[in-house]
Amino acid sequence: MVHAVKINDIKKNAFAMPFCHPTYPPGPYRFINREFLIITYETDLDKLKAVVPEPLEVTKPLVKYEFIRMPDSSGFGDYTESGQVIPVLYKRKPGNYVHSMYLDSEPPIAAGREIWGFPKTLAKPSLRVDSDVLIGEMYYQGVRVALGTMGYKYKTANMKAIEKDFSQTPNYLLKIIPHVDGTARICELVSHYLTEVKIKGAWEGPAELELVAHVMAPVAELPVRKIVSALHIVSDLTLPFGQVVHDYLLH
Repeated sequence: MVHAVKINDIKKNAFAMPFCHPTYPPGPYRFINREFLIITYETDLDKLKAVVPEPLEVTKPLVKYEFIRMPDSSGFGDYTESGQVIPVLYKRKPGNYVHSMYLDSEPPIAAGREIWGFPKTLAKPSLRVDSDVLIGEMYYQGVRVALGTMGYKYKTANMKAIEKDFSQTPNYLLKIIPHVDGTARICELVSHYLTEVKIKGAWEGPAELELVAHVMAPVAELPVRKIVSALHIVSDLTLPFGQVVHDYLLH
């Protein structure tokens, strides 16, 4: 007689899919030498308000466009990411809403979407140094959708202030998981904080950002009006699990 996996064993061992060999291991997840290029720019305030979910609030027309290299991450390996983060308020306290993320590896895409609700999509981002320029690019199906450039290590930034901001600022995500009938089974606003943050280096300097209209990677829908600032950061940090701050299906 062939015996199926026992119900209690499924309840005990189920973590992620596939059941027998999950795409990613349990967290939390530690990142070593995680490198950021963050270009903050002004955009259209009405367009920002059209994409940020309540109960989050938008008060300034600002977007952070990020290119992130992750050469050493527990469970996920080596990958690169790019996307848009929007400064928001939640209950009058500052935070960041993650609007879009494009990356080149399946495990962090699956984990990010399934655990926290990160809006991750498969693409081809990169972050590199060429002579005196830090260059971030994001390609989607062979088309370059984003190009960010910054003067390399132009001026030292305040590492203590950045470390405090990374550790104390909540990040918000809209997690949506469909039911088998196509309706929303989970629809939640999730928050998380980065922990064990160590800033190894941080620089600021002149930067430019170009976004190209693309039907499947619509980063240009939040157009660049003016560059406000740019940061280049090298860090170690941990991404822990999050918490639900608002359940849309119950309110």
